[in-house]
Amino acid sequence: MPAYRNPTHNFTYVSSCVKYMIFLLNFIFWLFGGLLIGIGFYAFLDKWQATGLIKLETFYDIVLNISLVMIIAGGIVFVVSFAGCLGALRENTCLLKFYSLCLLMFFLCEMAVAIVGFVFPHKMNIVLEESFTDKIITTYRDDPDLQNLIDFAQQEFHCCGLSNDGYLDWGKNEYFNCTSPSVERCGVPYSCCINATDISSGLVNIMCGYHIQQQSVAAASKKIWTSGCIEIVRVWAERNLYLIAGIALGAALSQLFVIYLAKTLEGQIDLQKSRWSS
Repeated sequence: MPAYRNPTHNFTYVSSCVKYMIFLLNFIFWLFGGLLIGIGFYAFLDKWQATGLIKLETFYDIVLNISLVMIIAGGIVFVVSFAGCLGALRENTCLLKFYSLCLLMFFLCEMAVAIVGFVFPHKMNIVLEESFTDKIITTYRDDPDLQNLIDFAQQEFHCCGLSNDGYLDWGKNEYFNCTSPSVERCGVPYSCCINATDISSGLVNIMCGYHIQQQSVAAASKKIWTSGCIEIVRVWAERNLYLIAGIALGAALSQLFVIYLAKTLEGQIDLQKSRWSS
């Protein structure tokens, strides 16, 4: 006769579905964080070898260093998602509490930025202009990654410069300043040009923005985009407000859902521990 087996012997409060859902989601983000670190580190070393010097003296030097920002962001994602992975897999409540607390802090920071941007859009524009415009413009050409980002933004958003001064912002750059001995003096980057690429040859005319600063806005607007990028991006955001709000809401709800899963798993683990102790 087979031995009697207690049906509650293998019972557990911990849901495998919740446990492995948290693990899988965080494993994906853990890989993504590692990828960001790898790309950022490669770009940082490549820039180091190309320029021989990377200045990290001020807050702006760090924020505007794209490769370093990728390393920092990747490191944060890597650590937090690793805590979620290990906490779910090993049913460790300390790691899960750390994980859910980090997600809650990210969520609150995102909400604060979104509220400030929605309630005070013009003041936020002023803050961005005063804080970053001069630094970004003056470091153009000194940082290859930042230069590529600026050129991409100007081409995609059809803008030139950052502030309300538009294309005249480039007068603050040592290469484009009218007192510069450079051949680019009084000019703007080719990414400001309306037709920078020659249709017949397919080549980019890097000289299309030369001496544009000496022309009036009416004359310059025939050759280049004259409006600053911050204002153009603000207008674009207002036109696509519902799309941006939908994406932001989806991201916020996803974060809240993952926090809920983590807290649910914490509660289940505590119940299981109390069952074992009793």
